[in-house]
Amino acid sequence: MKISKNTTLLLQKLANGESVAFSLLPKQIAETLCAEGFLTVRTKGSRRSFSAIDTKALMNYLSAEYGNLDSSCDNYQTRAQQASISGNSKLVYIRSCPGFPVNSYEPIECTLNGHELVLSPQEGSFVFIANWKTFVIPKDIVIVGIENMENFRKIRQEKKLFESTIGNKRLLFVSRYPQSTDLRMWLQTVSNPYIHFGDFDLAGIHIFLSEFYLYLGNRASFLIPLDIEERLKTGSTERYNLQYPRFHNLNTDIAYLQDLINQINNYHRCYDQEGYIEIE
Repeated sequence: MKISKNTTLLLQKLANGESVAFSLLPKQIAETLCAEGFLTVRTKGSRRSFSAIDTKALMNYLSAEYGNLDSSCDNYQTRAQQASISGNSKLVYIRSCPGFPVNSYEPIECTLNGHELVLSPQEGSFVFIANWKTFVIPKDIVIVGIENMENFRKIRQEKKLFESTIGNKRLLFVSRYPQSTDLRMWLQTVSNPYIHFGDFDLAGIHIFLSEFYLYLGNRASFLIPLDIEERLKTGSTERYNLQYPRFHNLNTDIAYLQDLINQINNYHRCYDQEGYIEIE
């Protein structure tokens, strides 16, 4: 992947232990490096900046991802190649497990690597799609992204919720665990509608707007249960108060989502999506 000279200089500064202003680093690169655990955001007054958590690990990753930024780092493509060449598979940082997990409670005929793949995980299991660039699903499938892994694992205990909010449609459930941009990048390659199921709080809405709606547009929507206002009345005030300083200016021109923001601010409460898992 090619990057500009300015971006290269910024990445070199980070790898050398220097800070870089938040607004200077390209958004997609910044999100990826933060999701991979290489960068942290530091705040000083109204100013924000990026800095490396581990400069050596960051340099190794950058060398493998973007080319040789530092002449002392070799650019190997996989851990297998590293091990065969050097005997050390950890010489350069490589993501050993790209991709994302998928789940469903009815069989879905897909293709992976050009071959047929029938997704039909048994209860208590799910399937991990590693080679996601070759993963193709039917066009009538509605994709439901679930933020919390407990909700993702227990989709059958939330079937009534999905039927009441989405209707009688075939659903493929996806998760962005482990945290990376792989899921979002795959979503950008398909035309299926995407519905985001996350916590009903300001931070959860911010995640949807900044990490999914920004890239998918009106193809993405936020799942709002019919009884959410009643549940917010008994939600968490503590977490609302923790989130409010950062997200108190959160707003959107999406009418139904702005209504949810108004309800959250009106009751000064949040509600966790785990509350919709039916207890067996």
